[in-house]
Amino acid sequence: MTKVILCGYMASGKTTIAKLLSQATELPYIDLDEIIEKEEGKSVAQIFADEGEIKFRKLEHKMLHGLAGVEESFILALGGGTPSYANNHEVLQRDDVISVYLKTSIDEIIKRITAQENRRPLVANLHGDALHEFVAIHLFERSYYYHKAKHIVVTDGKTPTDVVNQIMSLF
Repeated sequence: MTKVILCGYMASGKTTIAKLLSQATELPYIDLDEIIEKEEGKSVAQIFADEGEIKFRKLEHKMLHGLAGVEESFILALGGGTPSYANNHEVLQRDDVISVYLKTSIDEIIKRITAQENRRPLVANLHGDALHEFVAIHLFERSYYYHKAKHIVVTDGKTPTDVVNQIMSLF
């Protein structure tokens, strides 16, 4: 049984890499945010707006631990903040999990965010120094939890295929 869990900051490539890794390994791909959206019948942004972050984090925790308890193999892309709340980082250290932190530099994250056609809600109104400061602070706050993953793969300067191949060499 192989459970591969990808963590990292927004725009680190979690979803892209999880999908490609799923294709390469023929393991099912799961996106934690998509599972929550399906279960709740609304977007993550709408859950935050209607019910608040605490409600979302409780849902996230419940779904993560439910998935971690199944006896099947899968590739799981976490939300950017998932490891930072409710001791969720402990799931990254389970014996039955191959956890990978997709480590991406601040400059690369900003480059990826600004290149996206639809800006992410958290940073949609931030530009220049404000965006850089926001990302730097968030990354600093979450870095401790991301580093609880068993493996670190730096994504800067690599193609998604390069990252997938490096992750596949881990199992």
